[in-house]
Amino acid sequence: MNYDIKFDKKAGEFLESLDKETAKRIFNKIMQSKEEPLSHFIRLAGRTDYKLRIGDYRTIADIDTNNKQIQITLIGLRKNIYKKLI
Repeated sequence: MNYDIKFDKKAGEFLESLDKETAKRIFNKIMQSKEEPLSHFIRLAGRTDYKLRIGDYRTIADIDTNNKQIQITLIGLRKNIYKKLI
């Protein structure tokens, strides 16, 4: 069963600000994770959220296995994304 994917406002805005090719690559990778998100996402150390690696970009998400939902909270470059989590 597929998970529902929802984007927070900031994540959606960041995705829209990227060039079309990069945005499409990130979006497609997120959509591929709908069937088995825990095989694509890795839990962040000491946290409850997960990360998805897409080249130099990272997607941070909360995964609710009970309700079959993936909430995309942040998308950004690897060098900046972890600073936003603190």
